[in-house]
Amino acid sequence: MNNQKIVIEIKELRKSYGNNHVLNGFNMRLFEGENLVIMGKSGSGKSVMIKCLIGLEEYDSGTITVMDKDISTLEHKVLDELRTEVGFLFQGSALYDSMTVRENLEFPLRRHTKKFGVIKDTTPLVMEALGNVGLAHTINLMPEELSGGMKRRVALARTLILQPRIILYDEPTTGLDPITAKEILLLMESIQKKYNTSSIIITHDVDCARAISNRMILLVDGINYAEGTFEELTASKDAKIQAFFK
Repeated sequence: MNNQKIVIEIKELRKSYGNNHVLNGFNMRLFEGENLVIMGKSGSGKSVMIKCLIGLEEYDSGTITVMDKDISTLEHKVLDELRTEVGFLFQGSALYDSMTVRENLEFPLRRHTKKFGVIKDTTPLVMEALGNVGLAHTINLMPEELSGGMKRRVALARTLILQPRIILYDEPTTGLDPITAKEILLLMESIQKKYNTSSIIITHDVDCARAISNRMILLVDGINYAEGTFEELTASKDAKIQAFFK
C-alpha cells in the first residue's frame, strides 16, 4: 500500500470531554482502493473519530486531511462539497420512514445539486444505484416493507448514488443473520472493485474483518495500538491484541 495515494490521513488526533480523554493522539492513513478495518471496544473512540473525520465534531488538536484538504481550514460550503466524496453507511441504515425507497435515494441528489446539477429525471441514477445492490424492484416500496438486510442494501444504494470516492461503514453486518451478513460483505467487495472506492469499516465482527480487510487498526485507549493484516494481528502474542479475536 505504501506506493498508493493517501486519500485520508489523520495525525495525532486528540479529543476530550472534560476529564474523559477519548482520543489521545490517534494516527491513521487510508490508501486509495483499500479496505481498512478499525476495531475497538465500546467507548474506545471509534465513533468520535468518524464524527471528527466528517466534520460533525470539533477536535482538540491534530490534523485530518481528506483528499489533500485539511478539513479544519475549510469553509462550511467547501466542507459540504467534500462530503459528497465521502459516503457514510449508518449502522441502523437511517432510511427516512416517511419516504419511499425512490425518495430516500433522491434526497441526496436534491441536496447536493452542485455535483450533478439539477436533475429533472432521477430515475436512471436511482435505478443504477438500486441495481448495484440487487433491489431495483423495491423502488416504490416503503422502508417498513423491507427486511433488515434489504434496508441495509437500500442504505448502501443511497450512499452510492453520489458516487463517492470514499465510503465509511459503521458496523455493516451488525444485527444481520449470517447469510445476509455474507451478502452485504460480497456487495461491499463488488462495489470496491467496480468503483475503486476506499473504505473505512468500523466493526466488532471478526468474521467481517477477516473477509473484507486489506489492513486493520486496533484502537485501544484512544490510540492506534496495533496495525497490520488480519493474519499478522491474529498471530500476535500480545494479550491486548489477542483479546480482539477471542
